[in-house]
Amino acid sequence: MSENDLSARIKDVIENEPVVLFMKGTPQFVMCGNSGRALEALRAAGAPVTTVDILPAPSIREELSELSGWPTIPQVFVKGELVGGADIAQELSETGELRKILEDKLGANYAEGAEERVVDVMSGTRA
Repeated sequence: MSENDLSARIKDVIENEPVVLFMKGTPQFVMCGNSGRALEALRAAGAPVTTVDILPAPSIREELSELSGWPTIPQVFVKGELVGGADIAQELSETGELRKILEDKLGANYAEGAEERVVDVMSGTRA
């Protein structure tokens, strides 16, 4: 897969999913404490989370960091905008600010029917 294809798939996920968490591992098999903290913060806020595992290929992390300008993983996006990493997500969750951001960007009923999905940007499949 070319870098352009991968970059386009990453952009597609960021722009078209309401809440995206680029993490190490999956919600079922979290491979990093910081990824787990970011996921828990989003869960606590009732967010509909789409996750992308960056571990299958180093190029995912490289392309993501180039697009976002954020060097570390995890990265949380809401409605196409970078919110931050684990510390920021956790802090926003603890202060209630994360719910406000989600409400402002996704609408007051954002948590209704919220589910977790996994996207594989290497193959383009969404589960």
